[in-house]
Amino acid sequence: MDHFLYRDGLLHAEDVALTEIAASVGTPFYCYSTATLTRHFRLFQDALAGLDHLVCFAIKSLSNQAVLRTLGNLGAGMDVVSGGEYRRAQAAGVPGERIVFSGVGKTREEMAYALTHGIRQFNVESAEELRVLSEVATALGKTAPITLRVNPDVDAKTHEKIATGRKEDKFGVPIARAREVYAEAARLPGIEVVGIDVHIGSQLTDLAPFEAAFSKIADLTRELRADGHTIRRLDLGGGLGIPYTRSNETPPLPLDYGAMIRRVLGDLDVEIEIEPGRLIAGNAGVLVSSVLYLKQGEGRDFLILDAAMNDLIRPAMYGAHHDIIPVIEAQAATDQRPVDIVGPVCETGDTFARQRSLPPLAPGDLVAFRSAGAYGAVMASEYNTRPLIPEVLVHGDQYAVIRARPSFDDILNRDTLPAWLESSTP
Repeated sequence: MDHFLYRDGLLHAEDVALTEIAASVGTPFYCYSTATLTRHFRLFQDALAGLDHLVCFAIKSLSNQAVLRTLGNLGAGMDVVSGGEYRRAQAAGVPGERIVFSGVGKTREEMAYALTHGIRQFNVESAEELRVLSEVATALGKTAPITLRVNPDVDAKTHEKIATGRKEDKFGVPIARAREVYAEAARLPGIEVVGIDVHIGSQLTDLAPFEAAFSKIADLTRELRADGHTIRRLDLGGGLGIPYTRSNETPPLPLDYGAMIRRVLGDLDVEIEIEPGRLIAGNAGVLVSSVLYLKQGEGRDFLILDAAMNDLIRPAMYGAHHDIIPVIEAQAATDQRPVDIVGPVCETGDTFARQRSLPPLAPGDLVAFRSAGAYGAVMASEYNTRPLIPEVLVHGDQYAVIRARPSFDDILNRDTLPAWLESSTP
């Protein structure tokens, strides 16, 4: 469920018509719903009610500080994968004891910053990283709380580019080597083992891969405790999928996910951490764009929008589907026809959908890409020197621009000419 609904023929974000925002900030823009963010976060809280737990939002899915502050105020922790994301969480007011640092390539500088400013744990990805973290922590006179990310060799049956739990993926320590690396962690100075971490991929629409991975982690927990390690926390990662189409996708509900966690891990007396991103943010956002042209091609028509692959790269990168709907509701009896929906970037890959059926649209009409809140704005770029588009947050009948569109001067002034070119002209 989300809070983007037609009202009196206009698509609204909560109580604000998207046409009103478009008139104010121009198109394209991202729009997020506070009510949807809140509802989806609370679904996970309810799913784990009665268990000692922390829901950490995966910042990589949507990193605007206003969104982080919204979730942080609800009690969310934050899962970060870079020093920059750590600083975003910090700037949003989330305390260090609610920040988990994941990622396969943490630098010494990132480690030191997090240790100095407070960290709940590092999810360590390798024995090599573990040794570096020990050196950094010892030099600072600190102790680094760690979980070891274990690769359970479970195929999540998701897109090739977002699967993370198979033995051929770059993530984590092979589960066969876990006891060996935990033994080393126990010997290293400046390291405190607090638990185990696992994450097998993103956009999972079946609980079976989760259950297979968690069952292996349950067995490993018992083995590590028998070895003398204190395992008081299990970080289960994120990955629960969302319905990108309204017709045939029925991913598991957080409540079902929570029930499975209780069944598989409930007898271990551990704190549970989960790190959802997409399910909290995905359906909490839309991308709104204007029609530029309807171009007649050879055997097909093209709907050319002012949004492009640099604004929303998921279709080009993953072949991802987003429902695309008119902001002004079409009449039920309106005939629809197939069009290729494309952007203005000089790449054939700048195609959002092929032969998608839509009602007749004209230049200036608005369309909305549903389920665009996760991995939309965070993956955007200024390719073709196209400014990053605004982000807008709605709260009831109020809205605010939470990231402004930069001017061309803002973009151009980031370039600097070297001295030998300053006085020359082409």
